[in-house]
This record gives sequence, C-alpha cells and structure tokens, in this order.
Amino acid sequence: MRRAFHPPVIWRAHTRHYQLAGALANPLKQHQTQLAPLQGFQSQISCLNQRRWGSVQTTNTGPQGGPNLPVQEDAEETKSGKTGQDGWGPTLFKMFESALTTAASIGILGLVGYSYTVWYKGHVLQKMENAFKPGDPVLNLAARGKDIDKERQPDSDHWVLRDDQAKIDAIVNGTKVGAYHLLIGEKGTGKSSMLIDAMAKIDGEGIAMLEAHADLEIFRVRLGKALDFEYHEDNIGSLFSIRGPRDASALLDIERAFNKLEKVALKRRAKVGKPLILIVNSAHLLRDDDDGRNLLELIQQRAEQWAASNLATLIINSDDYWVYERLKQLATRMEVTQIMDLSKSKAMQALKNYRMKYYNEAPPDSILAQVYNKVGGRLSYLNRVARHPDMLKVCNDINQKEKTWLLNQCWILGEEMDDDVMDQQKYASAAMVLAKALVDKEKEMDKTYDPEHGHILPQIPLHEARQIMTRADFIQSYDHINIFTIDSNAMVRADSVPMQNAFREICSQEGFDKHLEGTLERIGDIESLGRTREITLKDLWKKQIYRAFHFDKEGEIDGVTEIESSKHTDRQSDDEEEEEEEDNSIKD
Repeated sequence: MRRAFHPPVIWRAHTRHYQLAGALANPLKQHQTQLAPLQGFQSQISCLNQRRWGSVQTTNTGPQGGPNLPVQEDAEETKSGKTGQDGWGPTLFKMFESALTTAASIGILGLVGYSYTVWYKGHVLQKMENAFKPGDPVLNLAARGKDIDKERQPDSDHWVLRDDQAKIDAIVNGTKVGAYHLLIGEKGTGKSSMLIDAMAKIDGEGIAMLEAHADLEIFRVRLGKALDFEYHEDNIGSLFSIRGPRDASALLDIERAFNKLEKVALKRRAKVGKPLILIVNSAHLLRDDDDGRNLLELIQQRAEQWAASNLATLIINSDDYWVYERLKQLATRMEVTQIMDLSKSKAMQALKNYRMKYYNEAPPDSILAQVYNKVGGRLSYLNRVARHPDMLKVCNDINQKEKTWLLNQCWILGEEMDDDVMDQQKYASAAMVLAKALVDKEKEMDKTYDPEHGHILPQIPLHEARQIMTRADFIQSYDHINIFTIDSNAMVRADSVPMQNAFREICSQEGFDKHLEGTLERIGDIESLGRTREITLKDLWKKQIYRAFHFDKEGEIDGVTEIESSKHTDRQSDDEEEEEEEDNSIKD
C-alpha cells in the first residue's frame, strides 16, 4: 500500500531554507552597498573588454542579489555561427601584433650583430696598428734577450761593429725597399744581434719580429702575438648567431693574419710612406716536410707581393742552407746576405774593447792572437771568451766541446761492428770521409792563414762533397747539427774554426785511415751479403765441366763461367767407386 504524500511538510522545509538564505543575504547586501563604487569601476572595465575583444558576456544575479558572475553567450547563438567580422578581427589583430614583435626582435638582433661586426673589424685593425708603434712589448722582450750588455750600461754602444750593419739598418728603417731579404750564416755569427741593434735605433717603430717553430700551431700563436692578432678567438659573434671564422687550419689562420697586415700596411704607406717590416727569425727550425714547405711558400708569395708594391719588407733569418735552396726556386725579388765570422783584426779589437770596458785591462796582442787562432772570429765564441777571466782556458774548452760533439754524432766503429748499426755507420762514415777530404784539401792549399783577415778554411763545392760521400741526402743533416756548413754560394766547409781543428786532430790520429777503411769495407761486406745469391749444385758427374751463361738486359749472352767437378765433391762418382770395390771383392 502506497504512503500518502504530505506537501505541507516539504513546503515548510523550503520555507525554512529561504528564511535561512535571506538571513545570510542581509550582511552581503550591506557589503555590496559599501563596494558600490568598486562595482561601478568593474562594470567600466567589463565594457572596455567587450569593446576590445568583442566578447559578449551576461551577468547572472542570484535570487538574493548576490555578486555578478560572467557567463558565456547562449549555446544556440554560438552554434548558429553569428560571429561575423567581430569574431575574426581580434584574431587577425593578435597575429599582426605577434608578427610585428617578432620582426622587431629580429631586426634589433641583426642590427646589433652587424654593428658589433663592423666595430670588431675596425678594432682588430687598430690593435694591429698599435703593434707597430714604438715601444712594442714584443720588441722590448726580444731586445732584452739579445742585448744584455746594453742593460748594464744603457749609454754604451755595441762592442763590435759589423760591416753589414749599415745595410741591415737601411733595410730595417725602411730606406731600402723593393725586395725581401734572407740572412744566412752559421749559428752564432751575430745575425739576430744585428737585427736587434737596427731595431733599437728606431725604437722598433713599424717593425714586428717573431721566432719560427716547427709546429705550425705554435708558429700561428707567435705570429698573432707579434701582430697583436687574436685570430677572432675573442669574437663573440656567436651570441648573435653569426658563425665565427676560427674553424680552420693553422696555415689558413696565418693567411688571414697576412690579409689583415696588408690593410694595415696600406694605411701606413698612405700616412708615413714607408713599408712595414716583418722579421721571421730562426727559419731553419721549420721542418723540411710538406707543412714546412707549404708555410715557406705562403710566406714567400706574400713577400714577393709586398716587395713589388712596397707595402712591407720581409726579413728571413736562417742558419741552414735548405731554406735558401727552397726559396730560390720561386724567388724573383729576394736578396741574400751572407753573414760571416769576424776578421782577425776586428775580432782582436772587439776583445780588447770588451776587456778594457768590463775588466779594466788591456790584454797583449799575443794573447788576443792565440784566442783568435783557437776559436776564430765567431761572435758567440768571442763573447763567451771575453766574459771569462782566463780566456785561453775557455778557448780550449770550446775546442774540446766541438770535438766531443763530432765524435758523439759521427764516430766510426771499425771492421768489427755489428750489422744492426749499418745505417748509422753509413751516416757517420760519410761525415768522416768528407772531414778527411777537407783536411787533405787544406794540405794542398797554398795559403790557409792571412795576417789581416785570419783563417782561410778549406771548402769544397756542394756537388763534389756529395760525390765524395757517395750520398746526396746526408749533407743537409750535417748542416743542421752544425758539423758542416753550406754558404749561399753552395760551398761546403767546416762549421767553425774549432770544428776544423777537430777535423784536423781526429784525422791526424795514428791508424785513423786504416780504421776508416775497415769501417767502409765492413759496410760494403754487409751490403754485398744482402745483394748476393748462393747457388748450390749437387750430384755432379766425376770430372765433368759445366758452363754457366750470363745474359744482359737485352737477352744476349754477356759471359760464360766454366765449373769443373772434382772427385771429392761428386757423390755419384763415389758411389760408383764403392760398387767397383764390392765387385772386385766378390771376384776374389
């Protein structure tokens, strides 16, 4: 049975609910009265948003006058598609605003990047120009390393004046133009000192100097230090999405440095009228391989261009002959200056001036003559001797060191040597053969000493020296280790007077000729063993003659060799004799 429905109970519940809602709404009405000004401001903002974004909003007021809440447009009105132009307008405006913002950002970034690039290029050229101004730190460091005596007494001149100093001064100060120069000479003849002296006279203005190195990366760094060029390593263009130019080899970086140097040289020629001077010292330290030859070729190409246009003068300083041999192949504007040892008169005068200045003594000419006879006019030796109280003792030490160096590098082991050292003994024996040839040449000379000029060392043309050694590749290595030297006229001689004294002393030892001959014979025997083929003939008939025919390259008979077999080496005949003996024994 169904229960009866009692509407009065439900009505009373709803009545209580609305009474409770009215009681809660009274404080809200009081609060809305206080916030009426703010609600007016909120309605104004709502109108502005409707105008700007075209959105249509309605407000819903609660039954008891609650706060206004935004609601969306009626669903039927949205589905009917009544947006029209008011719906696409805001979207297009947003797209246009975003595109304009993006374009402005890209434009500002590009402008900043372009401005930085223009400024950076000008800054690089300005730094390179500063590298050629007087008082450059690189040049001061080189001068301090080469000219210690001047630091002791700044007002003093150099204690020896070379004949070639005037020519070097004209090249360095920019007076002599239209060519690039190669200074070649033995180690210690004073090539670098002459360059430093010439630079000091003009305070290094317009000059950059660097030391060469076998590693191209180190050469690149030293060139950048001399020119104050960072190879764009300090470039921050990557912040503006600009690719930096450092992704390259060392040789390409050197080419870029020369490109910048050309621009600086053009400005300098327009202002001053003189070329820039670039000095590459110790060029013999470059390796005679593909990298070293490519670098020399690059330097020479630039030197030829700069000499033709008087933009810059390149000076290359080398101790070894191979640099000259390499540059001569493509040279058209190269001038070679051979730096020799001091003559006897100048060497003695330099020693006397030095001893008087620093030791306040005047050594007799006999002592000075003995010093020259022992070490010659090599400037590095004279400098070492002049600084020591006992000059003759230092001269003997220098001669002994040169002899020890020669023996350690090129001594021969004789006929008892092992075949494992044959390659090294080929190198050593060739040097001793050439040293003996120079000693023999000295004995044949009419004059080996001049009272005015001093020593006259024996010398042999380069092609004859190679013929004497029967090797063409060893002489360059001898020149590099300072045993022999090759001048610009392709004449081979001992590297110095102490080295010639060592040649003379070693070759005059008792039994040296026999020892050298035994070494050469042993080398020949070892080589012949490698070229010999042994042929063994077996089972030859008794007392028979065999002929061996020799054929030349064309297949013709070149010779005949006859071989006669003997009884003791013929195995077959021995077997026959044994059989005969057995037969005879049976018959008996």
